[in-house]
Amino acid sequence: MSKKNKIWKQSPDPEDFAAAETYLTLLCSSRRAQALLRQLRRRSIREYQAKDLLRASGLPLLPRDESHIESDLKRVHKGKLLSPVLIVQGDLVLGRPLVIADGYHRVCAVYYYDEDAAIACRIAAV
Repeated sequence: MSKKNKIWKQSPDPEDFAAAETYLTLLCSSRRAQALLRQLRRRSIREYQAKDLLRASGLPLLPRDESHIESDLKRVHKGKLLSPVLIVQGDLVLGRPLVIADGYHRVCAVYYYDEDAAIACRIAAV
């Protein structure tokens, strides 16, 4: 049964966009990363379950005792809101998985909290 506590902020923190940019420039040109960030700044929040985001990204569930995950879980249990996750949409036809540009640890933490809980995301399309 999904827990109904509010766990997400209305919008991502400014530093999340900077972290996403750093990560994305490892995967694509700086110009393409900037275009994706512009999309992420404009997109509205959408919600997906943690288990679906992990499957679509092909990323493993990180261990519960990982320090960032423990920290995020403590925040959730204390009622402190988490920043929404920043994502670049995958492409099934091209075999390109979804990219979690910022928020992988938050996705894993919320999975441990409640795998059916909604994850607040902003999604950019390539």
